[in-house]
Amino acid sequence: MHHRPLLLIPLMILLLPLNAAEPGSQPVLKPGGIFMFGDSTTAPRGAVKVYAGLIQAALLESGAAPGVHNAGVPSNTTVNALKRIHTDVLVHRPRLVVMQFGINDSTVDVWKKPPATRPRVSLEDYIANYRRLITLAQNAGARVILMTTNPLRWSPRMRELYGRTPYRPEAEDGFEAPFLLSYNEALRSLARELALPLVDVHAAYPAFAKRHQTDVAGLLPDGAHPGDLGHRLVAELLLPVIREQLQPLTPNKKD
Repeated sequence: MHHRPLLLIPLMILLLPLNAAEPGSQPVLKPGGIFMFGDSTTAPRGAVKVYAGLIQAALLESGAAPGVHNAGVPSNTTVNALKRIHTDVLVHRPRLVVMQFGINDSTVDVWKKPPATRPRVSLEDYIANYRRLITLAQNAGARVILMTTNPLRWSPRMRELYGRTPYRPEAEDGFEAPFLLSYNEALRSLARELALPLVDVHAAYPAFAKRHQTDVAGLLPDGAHPGDLGHRLVAELLLPVIREQLQPLTPNKKD
């Protein structure tokens, strides 16, 4: 259809990372938006069509168009998230906050000298931080959707940096099995405990890859970050959950 290119300019404005504003300034955002709050697997990434943009386009097509704001920042852990949730998210009075953290929390920086031996954020602190993030968002009047992380696979660069104990470079999933899998499982348990919607991105990767005649690694060009197809998977999983959460509350439905 010929009118769709007209959407490019507003989409570019809506999806600028929030930390792209001039130093000392804050972008003025309309209350009631949707915030994608995460790390580099959420953040704008060059020419990659990230899931925040795909979600915004889909909502516009269906006639429901709350602003979708990309609050992803590379290298962030839940510790960083706690430090910036007020300024990057809550100050804008969001209607819905989608949270996806864990890859950086669970990473052991074995490339350092001397090499690290423990994750950047312990599993216990990761879940405690998530609890706090959820509480802060809900106390600000927002609904919360949680997402597990994407998988990790070996690429030449990742093998060079992380291909040693406790990681297992000889195993296909040896970049994620030692720690990330348990962080995702703990997040699933937290979502069940708090009765929060969970989009299980990690679990969906193998079947989605097979459907598109590739494997999990084929969805992760550098082993850690989704390409266009990986972001499409996230958008397909997330969109119906967002639509459900945008529905008004009824007496029998609670946040």
